[in-house]
Amino acid sequence: MRTGDDRPDAVEGREPAGPGMARRLGVVWALAARAAPGTLALYGALTLATGALPVATAWLTKLVLDGLVGDASAGELMWLALGLAAAGTVSRVAPQLAQYLRAQLERAVALRAQDRLFAVVETFAGLRRFENPSFLDRLRFAQEAGRSAIPQAVDGALGVVGSSITIVGFVGSLYLLSPVMTAVVLLSGVLAVLVEVALSRRKARLLWQVQGAERREFFYSDLLADVRAAKEVRLFGIGAFLRGRMLTERRRTNAVKRAIDRRELCAHLALGALAAAVSGGGLLWAVSAARAGTLSVGDVTVFVAAAVGVQAALAMLAEDVAGAHQALEMFGHFAAVTTAGPDLPTPSAPRPLPPLRRGLELRNVWFRYSDDHPWVLRGVDLRIPHGSSVALVGLNGAGKSTLVKLVCRFYDPTEGQILWDGVDIREVDPVELRRRIGAVFQDYMHYDMTAAECVGLGDLEAMDDRPRIEAAARKAGIHRKLSELPRGYDTMLSRVFFMDSEKDDPDTGVVLSGGQLQRLALARAFLRDRRDLMILDEPAAGLDAEAEHEIHTSLRRHREGRTSLLISHRLGAVRDADLIVVLGEGRVAERGTHAALMAADQGYARLFRLQASGYQTLSAERDEPIFTGGS
Repeated sequence: MRTGDDRPDAVEGREPAGPGMARRLGVVWALAARAAPGTLALYGALTLATGALPVATAWLTKLVLDGLVGDASAGELMWLALGLAAAGTVSRVAPQLAQYLRAQLERAVALRAQDRLFAVVETFAGLRRFENPSFLDRLRFAQEAGRSAIPQAVDGALGVVGSSITIVGFVGSLYLLSPVMTAVVLLSGVLAVLVEVALSRRKARLLWQVQGAERREFFYSDLLADVRAAKEVRLFGIGAFLRGRMLTERRRTNAVKRAIDRRELCAHLALGALAAAVSGGGLLWAVSAARAGTLSVGDVTVFVAAAVGVQAALAMLAEDVAGAHQALEMFGHFAAVTTAGPDLPTPSAPRPLPPLRRGLELRNVWFRYSDDHPWVLRGVDLRIPHGSSVALVGLNGAGKSTLVKLVCRFYDPTEGQILWDGVDIREVDPVELRRRIGAVFQDYMHYDMTAAECVGLGDLEAMDDRPRIEAAARKAGIHRKLSELPRGYDTMLSRVFFMDSEKDDPDTGVVLSGGQLQRLALARAFLRDRRDLMILDEPAAGLDAEAEHEIHTSLRRHREGRTSLLISHRLGAVRDADLIVVLGEGRVAERGTHAALMAADQGYARLFRLQASGYQTLSAERDEPIFTGGS
């Protein structure tokens, strides 16, 4: 029975997924209202007032001019002049105030969006999405949307409302003077809006299409600037080669963006010419009407202000609509990630996970990463009894690390079951399962934090428990080194977060060697010594012979009476395990104690003798096949 979820993941599609534009705008607005309700209200009120201001200024100017030509009293003219002065003051102050409020809103919204995005990402229990390049691209776009697209969408929506107020006021004024000219101005403006929206939609889609090239460009540029790659880049002389690859990807994205810029330039030139023609024609009509006595001096002023104002407001409306549309297109990535749902099937009512008393069992476990990939595990049956140590050995690609991922439920078996004291781990909460497991992985992480924090991350409950942290470090053989650091366990194990001028001060941070960092990872695992199951995936790989012996001696003491799963290519390190399981081509090829496997004289015995001879002579045979059918 197939138990994995093989349906295409919505967050891994080629186009922005998620709700439609209207619903996206509603979500954006609700997010902004929750992030900074007071700031949003002030910003909205200021935007609405700013939209009405040009219309009020035009009519006040008309009344002043008509009053000067006519018989208005000095008092009436004074009040009109004060009104114009107040409108001018507001028009000068409003942009600065709006800029301030927008910046506050943008920061508040970006903070809340970032929190929401990564709170959802934290709920992704498995690894499938994080090993999918398309999802990583979408996640990067979602981060950008949280920082800029959401505030831009809010700003665009408010801008549309403000421009609409300006347009309605000026269109009403124009209609009173000339219905025909009103229709001409509106048609030119509507055309500009449609063109801008089409451009923004196409731009958003093209930018999504070039994300692969941009990711590759970042990859090559990171290699050129990464200290970990610096030695090989210089030794092999591949800097120019990598730079060429980087520039090739940049040229591809530049070509696409250049095409977008050309299209926008042509469209804007055409729209500008149309606007100039409409304005010029309207001005000629107004002058002719004034000479004929149809319009007063004030009417001409209102007409000119209205014609220019409508076109400017329509241009602003088109820009706001296009900006909001593009931002909402970008927000589709944010919505796709935050509404994606769990990546692993989770039971609505999880079963309680009992303490491990009988053991862990894999029953007929088959697994492949997708339908297009080959099988990694092929019907594995394996039991890890409670209180015993089981070692997994085999050639690279035999499926050892994949089996560990399944036990931690980073993936689900394609077929078969993994039972924890008889309970299928798919029926329990993954968070609860992982609370019961301690592990150190071959590809361990280094965190740019203090030494105490780097160890304490293994069990957050012990983060402030210095005696437990130091005890774990002693077991890993790293306590003396950490104690001798400039600030002891409070020393920052990084040079990343300091200015160049500070890096000469040894108190600002220390960089440990690779072997010392591996011991630090072991200390994190030892901090979880109260867990039901300990997984050790190549825990001493990369250490020197003395350090490896010391670590495995410590691990032997630590594993006594505990349930543990050990993976190692060094067979001497696993010979005392209660059970040794040999994997080959995703199957269990052999199993037994070290003595039993040596007596069987199959693949394990040949590999053990080969490794042993490598320590004893300089002429070990290197081409002898080790496992039948190994890959």
